[in-house]
Amino acid sequence: MARALAHADVFRAIADPTRRAILDRLRAGPTPVNALASEFEQSRPAISKHLRVLRDARLVVEERSGRERVYELRPVPLQQVAGWIAGYRSFWQVGLTNLKRLLEEEK
Repeated sequence: MARALAHADVFRAIADPTRRAILDRLRAGPTPVNALASEFEQSRPAISKHLRVLRDARLVVEERSGRERVYELRPVPLQQVAGWIAGYRSFWQVGLTNLKRLLEEEK
């Protein structure tokens, strides 16, 4: 059970730079797997593994069109990440405000 949940973890899915690059690419629209894989130096099977992690996290969906598989971005699960990051926004804002005040005092 824990392993199944780990595969569906959005944070785990976006932890890898290749998977983030795939998500960035899919922002332009649905893309056939072969076209998607051709944009990366990794092998097609390696890209397929990344796509499986993204599918498990429900960040992408796979649709079959004849013999081809087309992937499409489903960004809703990223709201979980955005919510987590929002908790740090005030922390960053306080730090930037303090830095600004310090720099203005030095003038």
